[in-house]
Amino acid sequence: MELRPLFIMDRKASVIWKGTLREGTGRMTTESGVLADTQYSFRTRFAEGRGTNPDELIAASLGGCFSMALSNELGRSGFHPQRIETMATATLEDLTVGWTMTRIQLDVRAKVPDVSKAQFMEAALAAKTKCPIARLLNTTISMSASLNP
Repeated sequence: MELRPLFIMDRKASVIWKGTLREGTGRMTTESGVLADTQYSFRTRFAEGRGTNPDELIAASLGGCFSMALSNELGRSGFHPQRIETMATATLEDLTVGWTMTRIQLDVRAKVPDVSKAQFMEAALAAKTKCPIARLLNTTISMSASLNP
């Protein structure tokens, strides 16, 4: 049986890089306009500097996607989260094959009235496996989750 998509969405970003790895700079622009000619460079990836880098954008994408998926899972169970705060930490390691994103840690805190810790953890684990960005990434995604009173 062939799986056919129910709906297809395309999201676009354009990227321009000029120069060598260490001295060059790049610019990123997203279709939504949230990134508009945003600078990135070697300095913002491996040292200090103003701008973004691909690694933190992946962490932000996973954190945002996971938070939305958690809200959906809680809502499907009849709970209405007031706040979900997710810190996503992408870890890069210099391996023999080169720099590799080896894992992402999600630290989640949420305020959800009337939910038990068990119900919250069930929703968080489901969200971690159902988030489209998590399914895309080929890395270890670990998680700690807690409820705020």
